[in-house]
Amino acid sequence: MLTRRFLMLTGAASLAAAWLRPGEKAGAAETYPVTYTDAEWRQRLTPQQYTVLRKEGTERPYSSPLNDEHRRGTFTCAGCDNELFSSATKFDSGTGWPSFWAPIGSGAVGETRDVSFGMVRTAVHCARCGGHLGHVFDDGPKPTGLRYCMNGVAMSFKPVAA
Repeated sequence: MLTRRFLMLTGAASLAAAWLRPGEKAGAAETYPVTYTDAEWRQRLTPQQYTVLRKEGTERPYSSPLNDEHRRGTFTCAGCDNELFSSATKFDSGTGWPSFWAPIGSGAVGETRDVSFGMVRTAVHCARCGGHLGHVFDDGPKPTGLRYCMNGVAMSFKPVAA
């Protein structure tokens, strides 16, 4: 016979399991134009880039030189050189990570639901190689009200030629 205590405990356990399960992997069921084996990714990327881009890690805040990059140019994916963000949309969010209010184009990045660490967030990945870039939040400036909070190590910067 089901007791009230049993139902409460199993319900709480189910909720905890759903909350604590790993985040949904960016592009787990998708294929991308740029693909490499795990060994090839490890060879192409630095260990920190590999952790962020391929294992959905996060760099320490204020650790990326791109956080203080203010020249005109384009931020690209460190994994495949896909153009991601224009410097015209970059702003200082005070979070310690490079932040943008919009991607460079509608097909530059993709988004997936991330339920890791007991939170529900929207993860952002490169649309060309599936590399994890960061997260997008709805507390950014006008005109979009969005804050694309990106890991600097996941990107490269190409300044506009003088």
